[in-house]
Amino acid sequence: MLFYRASLPLSRRTLTYATGVVRRHRKAIGSKGRALPPDAQALMTLVHLHKGDTYAELAAGFGVSVATAWRYVNEAIDLLAARAPTLPAALRKARRDALPYLVLDGVLIAIDRVAADRPFYSGKHRRHGMNLQVIAGPDGTWLWVSGELRGAVHDLRAARIWGIIRALASAGLLTLADKAYQGAGEHVLTPYKGRGKPESQKEANRAHARL
Repeated sequence: MLFYRASLPLSRRTLTYATGVVRRHRKAIGSKGRALPPDAQALMTLVHLHKGDTYAELAAGFGVSVATAWRYVNEAIDLLAARAPTLPAALRKARRDALPYLVLDGVLIAIDRVAADRPFYSGKHRRHGMNLQVIAGPDGTWLWVSGELRGAVHDLRAARIWGIIRALASAGLLTLADKAYQGAGEHVLTPYKGRGKPESQKEANRAHARL
C-alpha cells in the first residue's frame, strides 16, 4: 500500500471550529481512550466532506479501522449538523442583515447507485444523487441547507416539501431562482421561458443571470 501527503483547501479556522465541537462533545459524555485525538477526528471528517474519500481510504490515511473511521466521521457530522440554523432562524438573520435578495437553488450530492435505482437518478444532472435545497445571500454565502431527498425529486417540489416557498413568502424576502422554480409565487423571481421572447424579457433574463 502506498501513502502520500495531500493538502486540504480549508482554513485553519474551520479545523479549529470542528475540533472544538468534537472536544466539547467528548468532555460532555466523558469519553476517554479514543483512537484519535479531537483534531484528527475533525480533520478526518473535513477530508471526507470536502474530498469524498471513502471510509477505507480514511482508515488507511489516519491509521484506524474502517469501522472507527465510519463512527468518527458520522459522529462529527451529526455534531456539526446540530449547530446548523433552522430555516426560520436563517430568514430572520437575512432580514436583520437587510439583504436585498436571496438565492434559492438545488444541489445534487452524487452517490454511488446502480442504474436500477431510478428514484435517486436526476435527469437534470444525469447522475444518481441526493437533492439538497440551498438558500444563499447575494454574495453566494450559504445561509441554510435542507435535508436530503432522492435525486429524482424536482427542485420546486423539494422546496415545497421543506416549506421553503411558504417560509420565504411569510418573511417577505425577494428571492432569485432558476427556471426549475417557476410557479413558486411572485416573491420568487425566475427567468422567462420560451423562444422568441421580446427584448424586455431577454434583458430581464440577463439581469437575473448577473445577479
